[in-house]
Amino acid sequence: MFEGWDAVVLARAQFAFTMSFHIVFPAFSIGLASYLAVLEALWLWTGREVFINLFNYWLKIFAVAFGMGVVSGIVMSYQFGTNWSAFSDKTGPVIGPLMAYEVLTAFFLEAGFLGVMLFGLDRVGPKLHFFATLMVAVGTLISAFWILSANSWMQTPTGHALNAEGQFIAVDWFKVIFNPSFPYRLVHMVLAAYLTTALVVGAVGAWHLLRDPHLAGPRVMFSMAMWMATIVAPLQILAGDQHGLNTLEHQPVKIMAMEGHFQSHKDGAPLILFGWPNQAAGRMDYAIEVPKLGSLILKHSLDAPMAGLDTVPRENWPPVPITFWSFRIMVGMGLLMVGLGLLSLLMRFRGTLYNSRLLHMFAVAMAPSGFIAVLAGWITTETGRQPFTVYGLLRTVDSASPLAAPAVASSLIAFIIVYFVVFTAGVIYLLRLMAQPPHHGEEGPRSDVPARAAGITPAAGAVAEGAAR
Repeated sequence: MFEGWDAVVLARAQFAFTMSFHIVFPAFSIGLASYLAVLEALWLWTGREVFINLFNYWLKIFAVAFGMGVVSGIVMSYQFGTNWSAFSDKTGPVIGPLMAYEVLTAFFLEAGFLGVMLFGLDRVGPKLHFFATLMVAVGTLISAFWILSANSWMQTPTGHALNAEGQFIAVDWFKVIFNPSFPYRLVHMVLAAYLTTALVVGAVGAWHLLRDPHLAGPRVMFSMAMWMATIVAPLQILAGDQHGLNTLEHQPVKIMAMEGHFQSHKDGAPLILFGWPNQAAGRMDYAIEVPKLGSLILKHSLDAPMAGLDTVPRENWPPVPITFWSFRIMVGMGLLMVGLGLLSLLMRFRGTLYNSRLLHMFAVAMAPSGFIAVLAGWITTETGRQPFTVYGLLRTVDSASPLAAPAVASSLIAFIIVYFVVFTAGVIYLLRLMAQPPHHGEEGPRSDVPARAAGITPAAGAVAEGAAR
């Protein structure tokens, strides 16, 4: 049935499918872990029960999302041995230790404190419980550090050499870890995770405010989420711009595909807003463009020359249509996030943050935008690197295992069936949890216990309360 299919294409499709499922959960749990730490810190600082109610509300959601992320990540790791054994053999001396460091530092830290975070508040006390929450949040960031370091090395490999067996070996671990694209990609991904979480939290708060604008919990979570969108979305655009300039320096072919520049431009390249990339003919059809704006953005000069794909051998071209459109989807989502933040700021100044149905409906509609942007960004990054797994050094066709197409296709079909059954059930459960409003209590008999335990004065608590609002 699958004899005429390409085993490498099927292996790539399988990894893309499992990665697409996996990446949305870490993108959510990284931001949510930090949000939980902030909520518990505010509870300890102010003693307001609304913060611990929100903490408990989102803790259940975090536990499910974290578990789904772990399970989907384990499945992905097996593919390095099954479908990509040549890649594992050649890059193992570099990639292997980086992945091991992620397990030994981040995963062990998360796993060690997760139980205390989930079940230990009444057993270990507020201060130690907050420390556990903080360690889980730090663990998610450390995990992002190592995973992005490994992937960034594949994008901009440095600090390595080849041994007699043709394997990549590290000669300078500092250069391997802190390779040229790593700092930009780490900042870009962490900000994306925070925005993804903020948009989900804001959408849940807006959903409940549409039903009852007087609920304390949704008001607090919505206000905090909108502050995050207002501040972080513009920062993400700046971080993305710096990341793009770094990519232009180290992966110029990826930029050519992202921008749709099939032809070189000696006197300034246009910014192609939309068009239909015709890879076979090597041109952009139906292009809507702004003259010379591409050179201004990428090289800060209207007349700066820009090389095109006509300077690159065709066998080294990435899939331009996918890279071109995924990049525009990511940018489009980012602009919508900025718009949501600005609208919320306007409504906040007008005093209608909790009563504007337009804002609330916009926030609900934006709930999946963070996930869409993360997926589109990942697709842009990975397809733009093709046809290499290690950019410029190891081609994708030389990285795959010597498997027949039917073997890869059958496992791909099995993954699709199992993932859709299991993860659909998990997502439905998460949505049901979010559909229930947080506990209605605003203050309670224990509301001043954490503040007294932490040695916080009433004045300091009032300052923190005002900041959260």
